[in-house]
Amino acid sequence: MTFKEEIQQGIPNTLPNPKPYDANINHAPKRKEMLNDAEKKLALQNALRYFDPKHHPTLLPEFKEELETYGRIYMYRFMPEHTIFARPISEYPGKCEQAKAIMLMIQNNLDHAVAQHPHELITYGGNGAVFQNWAQYRLVMQYLAEMTDEQTLVMYSGHPLGLFPSHKNAPRVVVTNGMMIPNYSQPDDWEKFNALGVTQYGQMTAGSYMYIGPQGIVHGTTITVLNVFRKIKKSPKGGLFVTSGLGGMSGAQPKAGNIAGCVTVCAEVNKKATHTRHSQGWVDEVISDVKELAFRVREALSNKETVSIAYDGNVVDVWEHFDKENIHIDLGSDQTSLHNPWAGGYYPVGMSFEEANDMMANNPTLFKEKVQESLRRQADAINKHAAKGTYFFDYGNAFLLEASRAGADVLSEDSNAKREFKYPSYVQDIMGPMCFDYGFGPFRWVCASGNPEDLEKTDEIATQVLEILMKVASSEIQQQMKDNIQWIRGAQENKLVVGSQARILYADSNGRIEIASAFNKAIAEGKIGPVILGRDHHDVSGTDSPYRETSNIYDGSRFTSDMAIHNVIGDSFRGATWVSIHNGGGVGWGEVINGGFGMVLDGTNEAQSRLESMLFWDVNNGIARRSWARNEEAIFAIKRAMQQEPSLKVTLPNFVDEKLFQ
Repeated sequence: MTFKEEIQQGIPNTLPNPKPYDANINHAPKRKEMLNDAEKKLALQNALRYFDPKHHPTLLPEFKEELETYGRIYMYRFMPEHTIFARPISEYPGKCEQAKAIMLMIQNNLDHAVAQHPHELITYGGNGAVFQNWAQYRLVMQYLAEMTDEQTLVMYSGHPLGLFPSHKNAPRVVVTNGMMIPNYSQPDDWEKFNALGVTQYGQMTAGSYMYIGPQGIVHGTTITVLNVFRKIKKSPKGGLFVTSGLGGMSGAQPKAGNIAGCVTVCAEVNKKATHTRHSQGWVDEVISDVKELAFRVREALSNKETVSIAYDGNVVDVWEHFDKENIHIDLGSDQTSLHNPWAGGYYPVGMSFEEANDMMANNPTLFKEKVQESLRRQADAINKHAAKGTYFFDYGNAFLLEASRAGADVLSEDSNAKREFKYPSYVQDIMGPMCFDYGFGPFRWVCASGNPEDLEKTDEIATQVLEILMKVASSEIQQQMKDNIQWIRGAQENKLVVGSQARILYADSNGRIEIASAFNKAIAEGKIGPVILGRDHHDVSGTDSPYRETSNIYDGSRFTSDMAIHNVIGDSFRGATWVSIHNGGGVGWGEVINGGFGMVLDGTNEAQSRLESMLFWDVNNGIARRSWARNEEAIFAIKRAMQQEPSLKVTLPNFVDEKLFQ
């Protein structure tokens, strides 16, 4: 059977042979048992409804075993025969080019070179899923292959509800993930309802098919690291950056450290993840002994090397040993997937990876105690380094939040401070005031042809556009423009592509519209093939996340999610090819609402009209909200936007004289 035939087949009438469990693949840990006997029966009934009743006697015991063994029903038997990767758009079957583009993006998310746990359909972050099971994958791909330009595929947490009549200008796909009733949005609720097969955690770019591999996280981390070194008034050369989490965060930190030019130590407890990132070139060296690590770091600092080192072990040991050895850490962070602390996002110090996975599944209460004990130790060690001058920042994966819940000493001593933690989120000090408030955020694109030459051409186009815009840019945004021009010039040499031919940079609405317009013109002229636009959740407008993306909102509204909801609704009728809204993403289930989009550029006038309308809204919605929160940078940016677009009229805040409260 050919690739196209298997896609068009959907769920086969004849059962495929069972698939052997491949131990060489990086698998998701066993999920803890949450269901009683009646609920287990319900989970099995829910899974079997995808299949003809004649197959139920065969599949029932198989799915029951999966549920008992792994805590979920993945339907391994139905993994496709074809290799999953981002093929050129021309190789996908279908009646609709936009649908083919979405198939390309879905397959990129599940590519073994990209996905964290590919056989469990998890792209990144420990639980960021594209689908809940392989039946959903098969059915979705079949629907997309059948779709016309006047249908919309409706996605409920990985489940394709169906193709519905719509119209040509409507989104081709509308995605929701994990949209729980608020009172049922605690971490254990995810465990229960995901096990039942009725919801999933999509992160943002996993469940909305917009993940482009580690590059997106690398760019955000690079910009952050560069700006933090500026903040502490030190050159990255001869500086030390210590962090953790090579698995869930895709190896971004060591690559970012290399681009910035410092020494980076990134700890990781999962040997498979370390091996993968080392073999892919995302980290330079691997060291398993903490004493050897200390010696190597001293040597690298003395020589002012640019080098990244993976420590094959627990980061707590690094923090504690470096304190004992008095090794000065300039920058410290943590990128373990602490939004998922009890199910593989964080591993406690003092036990092996295998021991932790066993305890996680079989003694979750004790495991939680060990995680919290480890977090307290880690925080204590970080505090000791901070007292010696280390600049520590929370990268937004909920380290400080979970450490505080564990009783660690991380809360601000000033009860009147704007932020509750003694250390800033990277958004509070860096990305929020320097980027998001000005409208700068992650603009990404994928060359649907799969041709590396197309990516090179788009890099050139984007660079030229940014250079022109920088000449007339105000002083407030000059640095942002320079950093991104430098980034894109070095993008090819840093070999950032994993999976699809994709790129990311930070741009404001002007930059995004001008770059997208230049792409659309190049497509129309036959210089490049179609381009798929999207963005990450680390952005201006799409994400309400009180401990990350909107952590520099201080008017009390950071715990609301009106912005993200409006973002998706607004994108949907302004021209997005697909839109998505998620509970969770980055900081965790119940902690954030994420809105996302994808847009296909095909060189037409219609695409031009859509990109101008949608990209302007997608950014300025967030700037307007940030302006209303009295963020001065955002007030500057939205006033500039209103000058450029007379039909934009935004409610501006009035400031109250502090003297009135004295």
